[in-house]
Amino acid sequence: MPTRIGICGAAGRMGRALIHAVDAREDVVLAAAIERVGSTLIGADAGEMAALSPMNVKINASLASQIDLVDVVIDFTAPAATIDNVALCRQEGKGIVIGTTGLNDQQKQFLIEASQEIPIVYSGNYSVGVNVSLKLLELAAKAFGDTVDIDVLEAHHRYKVDAPSGTALMMGEAVAKALGRDLKEVACYAREGHTGPRDRQTIGFQTIRGGDIVGDHTVYFMGDGERVEIRHVATNRMNFANGAVRAAAWIGTRRAGLYDMRDVLGLK
Repeated sequence: MPTRIGICGAAGRMGRALIHAVDAREDVVLAAAIERVGSTLIGADAGEMAALSPMNVKINASLASQIDLVDVVIDFTAPAATIDNVALCRQEGKGIVIGTTGLNDQQKQFLIEASQEIPIVYSGNYSVGVNVSLKLLELAAKAFGDTVDIDVLEAHHRYKVDAPSGTALMMGEAVAKALGRDLKEVACYAREGHTGPRDRQTIGFQTIRGGDIVGDHTVYFMGDGERVEIRHVATNRMNFANGAVRAAAWIGTRRAGLYDMRDVLGLK
């Protein structure tokens, strides 16, 4: 029996990629497509909207009205909307895969609480390549220890509204954890003026926004006489979409808990 998927933010760039990813698999089926109230695409066929054959799934403005049709929700929307959708899934006992970035500490705490009752996959990036990169970053950080300076450089398209990206923060967290540091205490998000020599304990973040860059992340391990760069470049959104749908198929058989993409891939 295929896992029935509901996609929130179905008419966005990521939503359309998710519809394509669902259509390409045999173990999942699109059961609901949700878009914001007032969208001109409400009532349109989700498949046709995504430039596919008709799927007989009409775009709807209310997840609550469609929740009984789905097994798992995929949400790549905005923090406030995502929290509302998590609350609904918690109430109805549905799993949810979350790709929304920019959640604050309070919202993340809500996910932790909800995960005691429903399965949740929450990740800043669903790319298989990115999650393999996280494993490599942990290995590099442990090998170098405190002998190098570490910076994270990330670039995205001009329409991305949060910075640093969720993926950059994931990379920083992976490095900090491997080094026994608290990222909240050592992250450096800006350098300007006469800063003096850098503190080797800090992890720097640099952000670029422009054009149509899908996603470009590089972590620099900079020592005396050598430098190691671990880089991941995304050239389209399908790698994220394919990973998120893979997570949705995986979570359909899981008990309550808070998971990430490394759980899905067996990298932990």
